[in-house]
Amino acid sequence: MPDSENPATPVTFPPAFLWGAATSAYQIEGAVREDGRTPSIWDTFSRTPGKTEGGDTGDIAVDHYHRYREDVALMAELGLDAYRFSVSWSRVQPTGRGPAIQKGLDFYRRLVDELLSKGIKPAVTLYHWDLPQELEDAGGWPERDTAHRFAEYARIVGEALGDRVEQWMTLNEPWCSAFLGYASGVHAPGRTDPAASLRAAHHLNLAHGLGASALRSVMPARNQVAVALNSAAVRPLSQDPADLAAARKIDDLASGVFHGPILHGAYPESLYEATAGVTDWDYVLDGDLALINQPLDALGLNYYTPSLVSAADPNTKGPRADGHGASEHSPWPGVDDVAFHQSPGDRTEMGWTVDPTGLHELIMRYTREAPGLPLYITENGAAYDDKIDSDGRVHDPERVAYLHGHLSAVRRAIADGADVRGYFLWSLLDNFEWAYGYGKRFGAVYVDYASLERTPKTSARWYGRAARTGTLPEVGAV
Repeated sequence: MPDSENPATPVTFPPAFLWGAATSAYQIEGAVREDGRTPSIWDTFSRTPGKTEGGDTGDIAVDHYHRYREDVALMAELGLDAYRFSVSWSRVQPTGRGPAIQKGLDFYRRLVDELLSKGIKPAVTLYHWDLPQELEDAGGWPERDTAHRFAEYARIVGEALGDRVEQWMTLNEPWCSAFLGYASGVHAPGRTDPAASLRAAHHLNLAHGLGASALRSVMPARNQVAVALNSAAVRPLSQDPADLAAARKIDDLASGVFHGPILHGAYPESLYEATAGVTDWDYVLDGDLALINQPLDALGLNYYTPSLVSAADPNTKGPRADGHGASEHSPWPGVDDVAFHQSPGDRTEMGWTVDPTGLHELIMRYTREAPGLPLYITENGAAYDDKIDSDGRVHDPERVAYLHGHLSAVRRAIADGADVRGYFLWSLLDNFEWAYGYGKRFGAVYVDYASLERTPKTSARWYGRAARTGTLPEVGAV
């Protein structure tokens, strides 16, 4: 156990702790028109003028589709145990319906084989926001049929890779898919309909449940099925009852709307009350909650920064910033009476406060919410203004300090009784950062977007040393 009173005491992790890195398909693959792949909502959105910074798209991204062997070799050089990646639905099942395209599946087969040949454990995420455009044209996630199409897709991928991949996640951050995609419109498909966003949230939950069942129907029993949630560490600005009520509303919409049905088989009653003016929830059909409430083998938690909220000044009109991109529309349906505040402390290039205590808080919360369920940190990382120095290296001491602080928080949670089995750094590579285009760099590995040359940053070397030794090096050790 690390000694919190003595910073010189080494922070050492359990021997079986998994050290990984994560990416997503649209952010890194490129090759958007190759081997039968058809447009996803992010292809359409990024090609719509004004939707991404600089009009950037993922058409090439960092060309991982052609450079995956080089990228896997980098992971092996760094000493990573695991790699979490997502499958592009429209590369595997271009219309979102019907038979798979084998060339698409073959890419993921080759990637998995390459990882296994280097002793790196693959962890597959089935959905990281890139819905086939044809399914969006048919109504997208607000339509119930999309959840059934997802189950069919999950079965296809599970049959193709389930003999070699043991770790599976159905969805990544369904909050972003539902509320940034359908309420605020800052993510694809760019719709701004609060009622539709809540319908989308329910059908994403249903997709998780149906997808988990589909995976288990075609995979070995040893495989683990999980979901990756970006539940929030929500803090009230004060202990005033109005501020506490504001925090409860945001917590319901950030966390309870997903973990309620997934973990407990019910939505929070307070969520129904808060959103009564937006929707009547008539799309929650008999049996849905039981379908969603599938047994999980693990739970993934994504964390970047805490949320600080209060009751809004009733005299203040208009949208209130919450750190999820500029929009005149709120991603929080039914809670216009809540104000967001900047938490104190250092900030990343995204403007997000660096606060490892929020990660510890989140882990301990889910240790209570789901006792006995293993946890993985499936995303955690930071964007900084990284540049190649005159010596050809990329020095990013801020990211090293960020990782040290957050990994120390994970270790404290383990010492406090949490069953955290592993950590996936976001991200392995600099990449297409959604609506921010290529302007924000989260990678441990620097990518020159003109030449696509990869250069491991100081943080990559530092993290690799931690992965090989199971002990956090000092911040300035690399």
